[in-house]
Amino acid sequence: MPPFNSYMNIALQEAQSAADRGEVPVGAVVVSAQGQLLAQAGNRTRELHDPTAHAEILALRAACAALGSERLIRADLYVTLEPCPMCAAAIANARVARLYYGASDPKSGGVEQGPRVFAHAQCHHVPEVYEGFAAGASEALLKSFFARLRP
Repeated sequence: MPPFNSYMNIALQEAQSAADRGEVPVGAVVVSAQGQLLAQAGNRTRELHDPTAHAEILALRAACAALGSERLIRADLYVTLEPCPMCAAAIANARVARLYYGASDPKSGGVEQGPRVFAHAQCHHVPEVYEGFAAGASEALLKSFFARLRP
């Protein structure tokens, strides 16, 4: 197994790109157990007119397509914001091994906040969860984005 390397910088770049497109600045990266970058994405809900086009969903879809499998066994997911309940369920269904996220989301989070999807008996797979990776940078992007919307 390769030494630990955080891919949060790439997720932050995806989040910034999302903000530049007028999307909520969230970015996600999927990495294989061998350290291979499988997919990266930023939010595209407005662009695609798709309420499911969250960064995590788009990155999971692309990684699964790249591997030719609906499972991402032993893969890591880096995301700049705590996943919402929909994304947390997708993470569990994809069998992601480890979830690293930046900022907590008290309003819409589904991992450590709100419904805590991974704590439910119906959740058949629970990834290892690590919070607070580049939380300051993730929060700054979000605050800056929403400050421009709500002056």
